[in-house]
Amino acid sequence: MTDREFERGCVPSCVDENSSNINIHQCCNKLNVYDWLGDINDPLGQKKYVEVRFKNTRKGIYENASDLQLQVGDVVAVESSPGHDIGIISATGRIAMYQMQRYKTGKDAEVKKVYRKARPTDLQKWQEAISMEVPVMLRTREIARMLKLTMKIGDVEFQGDKTKAIFYYIAEERVDFRELIKKMAEEFRIRIEMKQIGARQEAGRIGGIGPCGRELCCTTWMADFVSVSTNSARLQELSLNPQKLAGQCSKLKCCLNYELSIYLDARRMFPENIVTLKTKQGDAYHIKNDIFKGLMYYEIRINDIPVIRALHVDKVKEIMDLNKKGIFPDNVFESEKTGGRANISFKEELNSDSLTRFDTASSPSKNKKRKKHRNKNRNQSNEKE
Repeated sequence: MTDREFERGCVPSCVDENSSNINIHQCCNKLNVYDWLGDINDPLGQKKYVEVRFKNTRKGIYENASDLQLQVGDVVAVESSPGHDIGIISATGRIAMYQMQRYKTGKDAEVKKVYRKARPTDLQKWQEAISMEVPVMLRTREIARMLKLTMKIGDVEFQGDKTKAIFYYIAEERVDFRELIKKMAEEFRIRIEMKQIGARQEAGRIGGIGPCGRELCCTTWMADFVSVSTNSARLQELSLNPQKLAGQCSKLKCCLNYELSIYLDARRMFPENIVTLKTKQGDAYHIKNDIFKGLMYYEIRINDIPVIRALHVDKVKEIMDLNKKGIFPDNVFESEKTGGRANISFKEELNSDSLTRFDTASSPSKNKKRKKHRNKNRNQSNEKE
Protein backbone atom coordinates (compact mmCIF):
# COMPACT_ATOMS: atom_id res chain seq x y z
CA MET A 1 0.00 0.00 0.00
CA THR A 2 1.72 3.18 -1.17
CA ASP A 3 1.78 6.39 0.81
CA ARG A 4 0.30 8.42 -2.05
CA GLU A 5 -2.99 6.55 -1.66
CA PHE A 6 -3.47 8.31 1.69
CA GLU A 7 -2.74 11.79 0.37
CA ARG A 8 -5.40 14.20 1.66
CA GLY A 9 -4.03 17.68 1.27
CA CYS A 10 -0.51 16.68 2.38
CA VAL A 11 2.03 14.22 1.06
CA PRO A 12 2.69 11.69 3.87
CA SER A 13 6.23 10.47 4.40
CA CYS A 14 5.16 7.17 6.01
CA VAL A 15 1.97 5.39 7.03
CA ASP A 16 1.61 3.10 10.05
CA GLU A 17 -1.59 1.14 9.53
CA ASN A 18 -1.32 -0.71 12.84
CA SER A 19 -1.42 2.48 14.91
CA SER A 20 -3.54 4.40 12.34
CA ASN A 21 -1.03 7.23 12.16
CA ILE A 22 0.27 9.18 9.18
CA ASN A 23 3.60 10.96 9.42
CA ILE A 24 3.33 14.30 7.58
CA HIS A 25 6.74 15.91 8.11
CA GLN A 26 6.96 16.54 4.36
CA CYS A 27 3.74 18.52 4.18
CA CYS A 28 2.68 20.42 1.08
CA ASN A 29 1.31 23.20 3.34
CA LYS A 30 -2.34 23.12 2.27
CA LEU A 31 -3.76 25.11 5.20
CA ASN A 32 -1.01 23.62 7.34
CA VAL A 33 -1.10 24.42 11.08
CA TYR A 34 2.20 25.03 12.86
CA ASP A 35 1.96 24.16 16.55
CA TRP A 36 4.06 26.94 18.06
CA LEU A 37 2.88 25.83 21.52
CA GLY A 38 4.05 22.24 21.05
CA ASP A 39 7.15 22.67 23.25
CA ILE A 40 5.06 23.81 26.22
CA ASN A 41 3.97 21.02 28.55
CA ASP A 42 0.46 21.97 29.60
CA PRO A 43 -1.18 19.12 31.59
CA LEU A 44 -4.33 21.20 32.03
CA GLY A 45 -4.63 22.00 28.31
CA GLN A 46 -7.96 21.38 26.66
CA LYS A 47 -8.52 18.01 24.97
CA LYS A 48 -12.17 18.47 24.12
CA TYR A 49 -11.78 19.87 20.59
CA VAL A 50 -9.51 18.80 17.75
CA GLU A 51 -9.09 19.91 14.16
CA VAL A 52 -9.50 17.24 11.48
CA ARG A 53 -8.18 17.60 7.93
CA PHE A 54 -9.83 16.00 4.93
CA LYS A 55 -9.03 16.29 1.22
CA ASN A 56 -7.17 19.42 0.06
CA THR A 57 -8.38 22.48 2.03
CA ARG A 58 -11.47 21.01 3.72
CA LYS A 59 -11.14 21.05 7.50
CA GLY A 60 -13.42 20.96 10.50
CA ILE A 61 -13.52 21.20 14.31
CA TYR A 62 -14.73 18.05 16.09
CA GLU A 63 -15.44 17.19 19.71
CA ASN A 64 -13.40 14.46 21.40
CA ALA A 65 -16.32 13.21 23.49
CA SER A 66 -14.69 9.84 24.32
CA ASP A 67 -11.47 11.42 25.71
CA LEU A 68 -9.28 9.60 23.22
CA GLN A 69 -5.51 10.11 23.34
CA LEU A 70 -5.17 11.86 19.99
CA GLN A 71 -2.12 13.42 18.41
CA VAL A 72 -1.35 15.09 15.11
CA GLY A 73 -1.36 12.55 12.29
CA ASP A 74 -3.85 10.11 13.80
CA VAL A 75 -6.47 8.80 11.38
CA VAL A 76 -9.90 8.99 12.99
CA ALA A 77 -13.51 8.19 12.15
CA VAL A 78 -15.74 11.22 12.69
CA GLU A 79 -19.43 11.91 12.61
CA SER A 80 -20.97 12.70 9.25
CA SER A 81 -24.41 12.89 7.68
CA PRO A 82 -25.08 10.13 6.88
CA GLY A 83 -22.59 7.52 8.16
CA HIS A 84 -19.05 8.43 9.16
CA ASP A 85 -16.06 10.05 7.49
CA ILE A 86 -12.32 9.43 7.77
CA GLY A 87 -9.91 12.28 8.41
CA ILE A 88 -6.48 13.10 9.83
CA ILE A 89 -5.87 15.05 13.05
CA SER A 90 -4.13 18.31 12.15
CA ALA A 91 -4.27 20.25 15.45
CA THR A 92 -4.91 19.52 19.12
CA GLY A 93 -4.85 21.44 22.40
CA ARG A 94 -4.83 25.22 22.49
CA ILE A 95 -4.01 25.50 18.79
CA ALA A 96 -7.29 23.76 18.00
CA MET A 97 -9.11 26.37 20.09
CA TYR A 98 -7.41 29.14 18.13
CA GLN A 99 -8.45 27.45 14.90
CA MET A 100 -11.99 27.26 16.28
CA GLN A 101 -11.97 31.04 16.73
CA ARG A 102 -10.56 31.48 13.24
CA TYR A 103 -13.42 29.47 11.74
CA LYS A 104 -15.83 31.53 13.92
CA THR A 105 -17.24 28.42 15.53
CA GLY A 106 -19.04 29.37 18.73
CA LYS A 107 -18.86 27.23 21.84
CA ASP A 108 -22.64 26.94 21.83
CA ALA A 109 -22.69 25.78 18.20
CA GLU A 110 -23.36 22.13 17.43
CA VAL A 111 -20.01 20.40 16.90
CA LYS A 112 -19.77 16.91 15.43
CA LYS A 113 -17.96 14.18 17.37
CA VAL A 114 -14.94 11.96 16.91
CA TYR A 115 -16.06 8.33 17.06
CA ARG A 116 -12.78 6.38 17.28
CA LYS A 117 -9.37 5.85 15.80
CA ALA A 118 -9.58 4.30 12.36
CA ARG A 119 -9.50 0.51 12.23
CA PRO A 120 -7.76 -1.55 9.51
CA THR A 121 -11.15 -2.15 7.86
CA ASP A 122 -11.80 1.62 7.89
CA LEU A 123 -8.44 2.28 6.26
CA GLN A 124 -9.07 -0.32 3.57
CA LYS A 125 -12.47 1.12 2.69
CA TRP A 126 -10.98 4.64 2.80
CA GLN A 127 -8.27 3.59 0.35
CA GLU A 128 -10.87 2.15 -2.03
CA ALA A 129 -12.87 5.38 -1.84
CA ILE A 130 -9.80 7.50 -2.65
CA SER A 131 -8.95 5.34 -5.68
CA MET A 132 -12.46 5.92 -7.11
CA GLU A 133 -12.29 9.74 -7.05
CA VAL A 134 -10.42 10.44 -10.30
CA PRO A 135 -12.35 7.95 -12.51
CA VAL A 136 -15.68 9.20 -11.12
CA MET A 137 -14.70 12.84 -11.74
CA LEU A 138 -13.75 12.12 -15.37
CA ARG A 139 -16.94 10.16 -15.97
CA THR A 140 -19.03 12.97 -14.44
CA ARG A 141 -17.45 15.47 -16.80
CA GLU A 142 -18.44 13.28 -19.73
CA ILE A 143 -22.05 13.09 -18.52
CA ALA A 144 -22.21 16.87 -18.00
CA ARG A 145 -20.81 17.43 -21.49
CA MET A 146 -23.36 15.02 -22.93
CA LEU A 147 -26.18 16.92 -21.20
CA LYS A 148 -24.70 20.23 -22.46
CA LEU A 149 -24.42 21.76 -19.00
CA THR A 150 -22.32 24.92 -18.66
CA MET A 151 -20.45 23.78 -15.57
CA LYS A 152 -16.99 22.50 -14.70
CA ILE A 153 -16.46 19.62 -12.26
CA GLY A 154 -13.30 20.66 -10.45
CA ASP A 155 -12.90 17.98 -7.78
CA VAL A 156 -14.61 14.94 -6.24
CA GLU A 157 -14.22 13.87 -2.62
CA PHE A 158 -15.58 10.53 -1.39
CA GLN A 159 -16.66 10.04 2.18
CA GLY A 160 -14.61 7.55 4.16
CA ASP A 161 -17.35 4.91 4.25
CA LYS A 162 -18.00 5.10 0.46
CA THR A 163 -21.65 6.05 0.93
CA LYS A 164 -21.44 9.68 -0.20
CA ALA A 165 -19.41 11.89 -2.55
CA ILE A 166 -19.05 15.67 -2.74
CA PHE A 167 -18.78 17.10 -6.27
CA TYR A 168 -17.21 20.56 -6.42
CA TYR A 169 -18.18 22.52 -9.52
CA ILE A 170 -17.83 26.00 -11.02
CA ALA A 171 -20.59 27.70 -12.99
CA GLU A 172 -21.07 31.31 -13.96
CA GLU A 173 -24.84 30.93 -14.35
CA ARG A 174 -27.53 28.96 -12.57
CA VAL A 175 -27.37 25.30 -13.62
CA ASP A 176 -30.21 22.79 -13.51
CA PHE A 177 -28.33 19.58 -12.70
CA ARG A 178 -31.29 17.44 -11.62
CA GLU A 179 -30.92 15.18 -14.65
CA LEU A 180 -27.18 14.97 -14.00
CA ILE A 181 -27.75 13.80 -10.41
CA LYS A 182 -30.18 11.11 -11.58
CA LYS A 183 -27.68 9.68 -14.05
CA MET A 184 -24.85 9.86 -11.52
CA ALA A 185 -26.89 8.11 -8.82
CA GLU A 186 -27.85 5.32 -11.23
CA GLU A 187 -24.27 4.77 -12.36
CA PHE A 188 -22.27 5.27 -9.14
CA ARG A 189 -24.84 3.99 -6.59
CA ILE A 190 -23.88 6.57 -3.95
CA ARG A 191 -25.40 9.59 -2.24
CA ILE A 192 -24.41 12.76 -4.12
CA GLU A 193 -23.82 16.30 -2.84
CA MET A 194 -23.19 19.14 -5.31
CA LYS A 195 -21.18 22.06 -3.93
CA GLN A 196 -20.58 25.20 -5.96
CA ILE A 197 -17.27 26.98 -5.44
CA GLY A 198 -15.63 30.03 -6.98
CA ALA A 199 -12.47 30.33 -9.01
CA ARG A 200 -10.47 31.34 -5.91
CA GLN A 201 -11.61 28.28 -3.97
CA GLU A 202 -10.71 26.04 -6.89
CA ALA A 203 -7.20 27.51 -7.05
CA GLY A 204 -6.85 26.91 -3.31
CA ARG A 205 -7.87 23.27 -3.64
CA ILE A 206 -5.56 22.60 -6.58
CA GLY A 207 -2.59 24.60 -5.25
CA GLY A 208 0.40 25.99 -7.10
CA ILE A 209 3.29 28.47 -7.02
CA GLY A 210 2.63 32.18 -7.33
CA PRO A 211 4.77 34.76 -9.19
CA CYS A 212 6.41 35.61 -5.85
CA GLY A 213 7.93 32.11 -5.72
CA ARG A 214 5.84 30.98 -2.73
CA GLU A 215 2.84 28.66 -2.57
CA LEU A 216 -0.53 30.30 -3.15
CA CYS A 217 -1.97 32.17 -0.16
CA CYS A 218 -5.41 30.62 -0.75
CA THR A 219 -3.76 27.21 -0.37
CA THR A 220 -1.47 27.79 2.60
CA TRP A 221 -3.26 30.04 5.08
CA MET A 222 -6.30 31.97 3.78
CA ALA A 223 -9.56 30.72 5.31
CA ASP A 224 -11.88 33.39 3.86
CA PHE A 225 -11.74 35.52 0.74
CA VAL A 226 -12.15 39.30 0.54
CA SER A 227 -13.25 40.97 -2.67
CA VAL A 228 -10.46 42.68 -4.63
CA SER A 229 -11.08 45.56 -7.04
CA THR A 230 -8.96 47.43 -9.54
CA ASN A 231 -9.17 50.44 -7.21
CA SER A 232 -6.69 48.65 -4.92
CA ALA A 233 -4.13 48.56 -7.73
CA ARG A 234 -4.82 52.15 -8.75
CA LEU A 235 -4.29 53.48 -5.22
CA GLN A 236 -0.93 51.70 -5.07
CA GLU A 237 0.21 53.27 -8.37
CA LEU A 238 0.36 49.87 -10.10
CA SER A 239 0.04 49.38 -13.83
CA LEU A 240 -3.46 48.19 -14.70
CA ASN A 241 -2.19 45.23 -16.68
CA PRO A 242 -4.61 42.27 -16.38
CA GLN A 243 -1.87 39.74 -17.07
CA LYS A 244 0.22 40.96 -14.12
CA LEU A 245 -2.62 41.68 -11.71
CA ALA A 246 -4.46 38.37 -12.23
CA GLY A 247 -3.56 35.21 -10.33
CA GLN A 248 -3.87 31.58 -11.33
CA CYS A 249 -7.62 31.76 -10.73
CA SER A 250 -7.90 34.47 -13.45
CA LYS A 251 -9.13 36.87 -10.75
CA LEU A 252 -7.32 39.83 -9.21
CA LYS A 253 -4.61 38.72 -6.79
CA CYS A 254 -5.59 38.64 -3.14
CA CYS A 255 -2.23 40.17 -2.19
CA LEU A 256 -3.34 43.51 -3.70
CA ASN A 257 -5.20 44.13 -0.42
CA TYR A 258 -2.27 43.33 1.89
CA GLU A 259 -0.54 46.75 1.77
CA LEU A 260 -3.57 48.80 0.76
CA SER A 261 -4.14 50.27 4.24
CA ILE A 262 -0.52 51.53 4.39
CA TYR A 263 -0.91 53.28 1.05
CA LEU A 264 -4.21 54.83 2.13
CA ASP A 265 -2.54 56.31 5.22
CA ALA A 266 0.36 57.64 3.15
CA ARG A 267 -1.96 59.19 0.54
CA ARG A 268 -3.67 61.42 3.11
CA MET A 269 -0.92 64.02 2.73
CA PHE A 270 -1.50 64.23 -1.05
CA PRO A 271 -4.12 66.62 -2.52
CA GLU A 272 -7.44 64.97 -3.32
CA ASN A 273 -8.01 66.80 -6.62
CA ILE A 274 -4.94 66.71 -8.84
CA VAL A 275 -5.00 69.59 -11.34
CA THR A 276 -2.61 70.99 -13.92
CA LEU A 277 -0.08 73.41 -12.41
CA LYS A 278 0.21 76.84 -14.04
CA THR A 279 3.70 78.37 -14.08
CA LYS A 280 5.49 81.02 -16.14
CA GLN A 281 7.46 78.21 -17.77
CA GLY A 282 4.23 76.58 -18.94
CA ASP A 283 1.58 74.09 -17.85
CA ALA A 284 2.74 71.05 -15.86
CA TYR A 285 0.74 67.84 -16.21
CA HIS A 286 0.67 65.24 -13.45
CA ILE A 287 2.29 61.87 -14.30
CA LYS A 288 2.58 59.77 -11.13
CA ASN A 289 3.25 59.86 -7.39
CA ASP A 290 5.94 58.44 -5.14
CA ILE A 291 3.83 57.72 -2.08
CA PHE A 292 6.51 57.08 0.52
CA LYS A 293 8.95 59.78 -0.60
CA GLY A 294 6.16 62.36 -0.81
CA LEU A 295 6.97 63.34 -4.41
CA MET A 296 4.70 64.14 -7.31
CA TYR A 297 6.05 63.90 -10.86
CA TYR A 298 4.98 66.41 -13.51
CA GLU A 299 5.72 66.77 -17.20
CA ILE A 300 6.52 70.24 -18.50
CA ARG A 301 7.99 71.56 -21.75
CA ILE A 302 11.29 73.40 -21.30
CA ASN A 303 12.62 74.85 -24.58
CA ASP A 304 10.00 72.77 -26.45
CA ILE A 305 11.40 69.56 -24.90
CA PRO A 306 9.13 67.50 -22.61
CA VAL A 307 10.85 67.01 -19.27
CA ILE A 308 9.64 65.16 -16.16
CA ARG A 309 10.38 66.80 -12.84
CA ALA A 310 9.57 65.86 -9.24
CA LEU A 311 8.00 68.23 -6.74
CA HIS A 312 7.42 67.71 -3.06
CA VAL A 313 3.80 67.54 -1.94
CA ASP A 314 4.08 70.71 0.14
CA LYS A 315 5.45 72.59 -2.87
CA VAL A 316 2.60 71.33 -5.06
CA LYS A 317 0.03 72.52 -2.53
CA GLU A 318 1.73 75.90 -2.40
CA ILE A 319 1.61 76.25 -6.19
CA MET A 320 -2.05 75.19 -6.27
CA ASP A 321 -2.92 77.90 -3.72
CA LEU A 322 -1.04 80.48 -5.80
CA ASN A 323 -2.89 79.38 -8.97
CA LYS A 324 -6.24 79.87 -7.20
CA LYS A 325 -5.19 83.47 -6.53
CA GLY A 326 -4.18 83.93 -10.16
CA ILE A 327 -0.43 83.92 -9.47
CA PHE A 328 1.91 81.92 -11.73
CA PRO A 329 5.26 81.18 -10.00
CA ASP A 330 8.54 81.28 -11.89
CA ASN A 331 11.57 78.89 -11.94
CA VAL A 332 9.71 76.21 -10.00
CA PHE A 333 11.10 73.14 -11.71
CA GLU A 334 14.68 74.38 -11.92
CA SER A 335 14.99 74.70 -8.14
CA GLU A 336 12.95 71.59 -7.33
CA LYS A 337 14.48 68.96 -9.57
CA THR A 338 14.89 66.49 -6.74
CA GLY A 339 12.07 67.61 -4.49
CA GLY A 340 14.19 70.06 -2.48
CA ARG A 341 16.95 67.52 -1.83
CA ALA A 342 20.63 67.73 -2.69
CA ASN A 343 21.42 66.63 -6.23
CA ILE A 344 23.93 63.81 -5.90
CA SER A 345 25.45 62.46 -9.08
CA PHE A 346 25.95 58.78 -9.72
CA LYS A 347 29.74 59.07 -9.70
CA GLU A 348 29.81 60.89 -6.38
CA GLU A 349 27.62 58.21 -4.82
CA LEU A 350 29.97 55.48 -6.00
CA ASN A 351 33.09 57.26 -4.82
CA SER A 352 31.65 57.85 -1.34
CA ASP A 353 31.52 54.09 -0.69
CA SER A 354 34.29 52.74 -2.86
CA LEU A 355 35.01 49.03 -2.73
CA THR A 356 38.76 49.70 -2.35
CA ARG A 357 38.48 52.37 0.36
CA PHE A 358 40.01 50.02 2.96
CA ASP A 359 42.97 49.04 0.82
CA THR A 360 46.29 50.70 1.82
CA ALA A 361 47.92 52.23 -1.21
CA SER A 362 51.68 51.75 -1.28
CA SER A 363 53.83 54.84 -1.79
CA PRO A 364 55.90 55.16 -5.02
CA SER A 365 59.19 55.39 -3.07
CA LYS A 366 58.64 51.97 -1.52
CA ASN A 367 57.87 50.49 -4.94
CA LYS A 368 61.16 51.87 -6.33
CA LYS A 369 63.16 50.36 -3.44
CA ARG A 370 61.51 46.96 -4.00
CA LYS A 371 62.34 47.06 -7.72
CA LYS A 372 66.01 47.97 -7.00
CA HIS A 373 66.26 45.14 -4.47
CA ARG A 374 64.86 42.65 -6.98
CA ASN A 375 67.31 43.81 -9.67
CA LYS A 376 70.30 43.38 -7.28
CA ASN A 377 69.28 39.82 -6.47
CA ARG A 378 68.94 39.00 -10.17
CA ASN A 379 72.42 40.44 -10.98
CA GLN A 380 74.07 38.48 -8.16
CA SER A 381 72.50 35.22 -9.31
CA ASN A 382 73.69 35.87 -12.90
CA GLU A 383 77.29 36.52 -11.75
CA LYS A 384 77.41 33.25 -9.81
CA GLU A 385 76.32 31.32 -12.86
